Amino acid sequence: MIARLRRAYRGMRLGTRLALGLGALALVVFAVVGTALTTYMRDYLSAQLDTQLAQAQIAQSKSIADYGTLSGKKYYSWFYAVYDVSKGTPELRRPEDPADLPEDVDDFTALASAQTAAHQELLRTEHLKGAGTYRLRACEVEPGVVLVSAAPMEDIEDTVGQLITIQVVTFALALLALVVFGRRMLRRGLKPLSDMASTAHGIASHDLTESAARLPLRADGRDGGPEVDELRTAFNTMLEHIDDSLAVRAEAEQRLRRFVADASHELRTPLMSVRGYADLFQYAAANAPEERDRHLARLRAEAARMGILLDDLLLLARLDAAEVEAPLRCEDADLVDLVQQAADAFRASRTDHPLTVTTGPGAINVRLDPQRVRQVLDNLLANAAVHTPPGTPVSVDVTVASGTALVRIADAGPGIPPEDQERVFDRFYRVDKARSRDRGGSGLGLAVAQSLVRAHGGRIELNSEPGATVFTVRLPLDGAGLPAAPGPETTAV
Repeated sequence: MIARLRRAYRGMRLGTRLALGLGALALVVFAVVGTALTTYMRDYLSAQLDTQLAQAQIAQSKSIADYGTLSGKKYYSWFYAVYDVSKGTPELRRPEDPADLPEDVDDFTALASAQTAAHQELLRTEHLKGAGTYRLRACEVEPGVVLVSAAPMEDIEDTVGQLITIQVVTFALALLALVVFGRRMLRRGLKPLSDMASTAHGIASHDLTESAARLPLRADGRDGGPEVDELRTAFNTMLEHIDDSLAVRAEAEQRLRRFVADASHELRTPLMSVRGYADLFQYAAANAPEERDRHLARLRAEAARMGILLDDLLLLARLDAAEVEAPLRCEDADLVDLVQQAADAFRASRTDHPLTVTTGPGAINVRLDPQRVRQVLDNLLANAAVHTPPGTPVSVDVTVASGTALVRIADAGPGIPPEDQERVFDRFYRVDKARSRDRGGSGLGLAVAQSLVRAHGGRIELNSEPGATVFTVRLPLDGAGLPAAPGPETTAV
């Protein structure tokens, strides 16, 4: 039975359980208050009756002492008994009226005997046979004479009974009202929690496996007080965090799909070329020996191109997992010297693009990986040469500002369209979709450059408009990371 009640209680809603708890607490309070009030009223009425008995016996004692009688000094339904105790044993005097004595006077006699021994007024509550409950008082009228008076307590019991009835009815109505209205108020106060629970159920039924899954539900309202509002704010913040995480996951999945598709496409082309030239080489070896060297050179070129692509992919993977495997070997190096080396290599291989280098009067020492920073410079310079017409001037400017080393690589080419500037650093992305891979590269150069600069704690910024495209590399001089850029790293002038 108790286990069943416990299961039923646990199955109740929180508002009902709180209302029942308040009802139980109120019941205890009502019981304590009712008991205290009833006890006080009973004691007060008993004290009043004792006072009335004492006052009545004073007048009766004087009448007995003066006239030897109680005539005219009696109360309705009271009992009186006069005892002679001069011989040590109480002897009952004959009453003036038989109605003055109850059917059984043993209690009167016992109280008179006790008063004789105590020599002071005594009070007792006794149940008299055939009469009910009475309050008895014994006092000495004169030496050797004791008066015992008995007053009925029926009125006190009736008054206390009525008080208990009123209390029970009043407290029961108050308890019922407390449970009913308290439950309504509690349900109203807990409604925001129910709304949040409904929101949570809605989210649980939402399909989060979709690639573009979002959480359109939020806990609304301003009711419930500061605590519920704080919970609502935390709940909505959690949903926003989940929403952002889902968006990041969806974007990562899209990027992964696009990356796998692009990588497969990029690797398939050189593999097909290798297979084709291998077949030609086999044919030439049997039928046209003079063609073997040319086909073998083609095989080597395609294998080298595929090797470069795989090296870039491997480097990007290592940079993505930099917390597990650091791909950088940093040391103190002169950034100006690295820029001069990259410029010399560019002039030697890109004779159709005039290059201007501007540096400060002295060296710029930065803690970095010289090989990887040189790779960044080579990629940016190659990007400027590949995507501009022959004869387009290219410039490199090296400066220091606010504890940051700046390398600006600019060209006077046609610029990058605004719709492409947001994605130029994406892997395998090409601004000119029609450009051949032999001329346009694999689309990993800028992605590798951005990842390497970020690994050094810096960032790359792009400003482009028709006739001027500037890539700015920012590297911290002290080796610490730069603060995050306030907006996207790619911005149009």
